[in-house]
Order: sequence, then C-alpha cells, then structure tokens
Amino acid sequence: MPDILFYILSAVLSALVLVGLSMQSKVKSAVAGNLVCVGVMGLAILLTLFKQNALLNYRLWIAMAVGAIVGLIWAKKVKMIEMPQTVALLNGIGGLASAFVGSIELIKAESSVFANVTAALALVVGAITFTGSLIAALKLARKIDSRPKKFKGHSFVSALLLIACLAGVVLAGFGWNIVSLIVCAIAALLFGWLFAMRVGGADMPVAISLLNSLSGVAGAIAGMAISNVLLVAVGGIVGSSGLLLTQIMCRAMNRHLFDILLGKTVKVDKPAEKKEDVPAEPEPEPEPEPAFSLKDAKNVIIVPGYGMALSQAQHKVKELCDKLEQNGATVRFAIHPVAGRMPGHMNVLLAEADVDYEHLYELDAINDDFKNCDAVVVVGASDVMNPAAREAEGTPIYGMPILNVDQAPQVIVCNFDLKPGYAGVENPLYSRKHGLRLLLGDAKDSLDTLLAEL
Repeated sequence: MPDILFYILSAVLSALVLVGLSMQSKVKSAVAGNLVCVGVMGLAILLTLFKQNALLNYRLWIAMAVGAIVGLIWAKKVKMIEMPQTVALLNGIGGLASAFVGSIELIKAESSVFANVTAALALVVGAITFTGSLIAALKLARKIDSRPKKFKGHSFVSALLLIACLAGVVLAGFGWNIVSLIVCAIAALLFGWLFAMRVGGADMPVAISLLNSLSGVAGAIAGMAISNVLLVAVGGIVGSSGLLLTQIMCRAMNRHLFDILLGKTVKVDKPAEKKEDVPAEPEPEPEPEPAFSLKDAKNVIIVPGYGMALSQAQHKVKELCDKLEQNGATVRFAIHPVAGRMPGHMNVLLAEADVDYEHLYELDAINDDFKNCDAVVVVGASDVMNPAAREAEGTPIYGMPILNVDQAPQVIVCNFDLKPGYAGVENPLYSRKHGLRLLLGDAKDSLDTLLAEL
C-alpha cells in the first residue's frame, strides 16, 4: 500500500474516532458512538495488517481471536458495580501493550536513535500505566486498603525511580538497548506502584482519568517507535481526551492534580477538635416518621451515590421516580461529577435502569434549586453532599464543591449507615434536628419502604 494512501485512510479513521467520542459525550447517542469507535478500531487493525503485509498471518488471527473471546467473556461476566475497576484494568492492559511494543523494538536493536528513544519512552509510560492501573483496580475492588499509603522517603524514592527511567531512555539513545530495557522496566513498574499507592480512594476518579490519558500517551509514543502514524493519532486522541477529563475532575473536586498525585489529601485532624476528655457524641438515632410524606411532594430531587451502586438499587430508584411522577411530582436527579468511583458512574447506572437523560442535572445546573424543592431523597451518597466540605479544613473534601442537600427543607437519607463516606469525613447533616429522615440499611429495602408509602 502506498504511504500516501495509508496516511489518508489513517486521517479518515482518526476523524471518525473523534466523531465517536463526540457522540459518546451525549447520553442519547453514547451507545452509537461507542459502536462507531469499536468499528473504527476494527478497521484500523485491518488497515495496519494490510499495510504490513500481515493480513494472511494466521498466528496473528489466532491471537486476536483468543483476545476477542476473553474480552467477550469478561464483558459478559463483569457486573455494572465492577465497572470502575474494570476500566482501570483496561487502562493498565493498554499501557502493558505499549510497553511490550517498546520492549520488542529495544530487543531488535536494529532501529534508529529516535526509534530506540521512543521505544524506551513507550516502555516507561506503559509500565507506569500498568502497575498504577493495577493498584487502582485493587483499591477500587477493596482488595487492598483504599486509603493513601506513603512511607518515609516516598517522594525521594519516587524521584530516584523517575531519574532511573530517564537514564534508561538516554542509554537507549546510545544503543544500550538491553540495559535500557531492564532499567526502564524495573524503575517504571515500581514508580507506577508508588504513584498509585499514595492516591486516596476519594481521589480515584481523577486517578482513573489520568491513567486513561497515560495509556493513550503510551500508545502514541509506541506508534512513533514503529512509525505507525495511525497509532500515533489515535493514541494522541485518547491521551488528550483523558487529560481534559482529568482537568474536569480536578475542578469538580477543587483539587490541584499534583496535590492528588503527591497524596496531599490525607485528613489532618485539628488539635482543637481532638479533645480526649470530651466523650464522642453518639450517632443520632433515626427520627420517628414525620407527618411529611413524599406523597405530598411536588418537587423532588434524588441524589444517587456509590451506595446505590453497591446495593444495585438503580432499578428501585427508577420505580420511585415513576411513582412520584404518577402522583404529579417533578423529579430530577442531581449528579455530582465525582459521585461513584469513575467519571460518569452514576449516569451509567441510571441509564441501565432506563432513567431518562432529561432527568439528570449536573451540580451547577441544580445546586441553587435545593432550597426551593419539597424534598430530597439521598440514595447511598455522603461525601458529595457533606457540608463539612465548606468548613472542615485539612480534610480530603475541604473546598470541594458539593450538592447543597443540607439547604433542602426535607431530606430523606437512604444510606446503609451513618459512617463517613470514602473520604473518611463525618457528615454533620446526619445530626440535623429537623427535616431529616434516616432510613438506614440496604438501599433497596429503604426504597421499598418509600414505595409502599406512595
């Protein structure tokens, strides 16, 4: 195939990827956009095989068939609640693939200086993405402690590992390919582990977005190493879109990216608040059922959170929404940008339950309406509506924009318990004396209680 034709077709496919991503940004066209991207990736594989005269290489087809079967089985078995850690693992697999491409190029030892250097860079970024994503997935799945973990000299060791990675890349430029491979692989894998361990669970949406970006960057650099302009273009699109999403997540949490990556979101208790001679106040008991009922409400806001995902209560939430609307109420969903464990987590769950997109409102669009609504129903959310974010300095959520649930006249909380959320910060809303109803326990059971009253 002539190079010019390959470049033209690569440009067309890259443009179609952008079209697919644009469609995915809108819920109504998201499924179609996803199919567009899947189709484009299939065509990109065929184009690459044809360009490399490998279209009839049966070993490649066997390998791809095995990968496709594994992917289909995995997609069939994975539960929606497991989607955050699945996304993290997929980011890691993408990084690992780029690391393999870089490693193979270094082992060949037949490439130019530019190819060797970019191959080493692909290995570094890909390996960091792999171990970082693996740790993120384990934290999200609660297989390991989700809290930020740091040791004495953590930053110093991390800096040394980055220097070692840079040294490996430089060695590759001088032809020391095998040495470069070993140095880059070990240093990058360890750095990815140290990087992810210091990120707390509450900051995981940002970490996932960044790792997604790194997987794209690794792919783009790998494309440079093997002179594949299509891989460079698509990897660049993934990398840039991931960075944009990371920026959006940081703004939503009122966080600086480097503070998150350096683990500076760990809770620091104020000495004045830690008085040993004053006994801790007991958790407030649930109030008796008030005269107010959702049956009388005409303007209701539902706030979903990670607890809804854990309980798989999104279908019950949909039933509640339908019942309220049958009673003449206007129902809206307030979606915090970082509710759940990955960007768009709540949107995906509610879409699974066939909740109309028109019912979903972002924080800025609905936050001023809480004080004017009749009631708010919270389903498994805590951090995203915790008033402590406004005043509890030194905590992971301080300064984070929150949903103004505490301004609503009536609040019904359907949470499992009154323990702090993922960020580990007590929620003062739970001790409110008036206009609060606590339905503690499994969210499905609590929603059944509300449905029975309607």
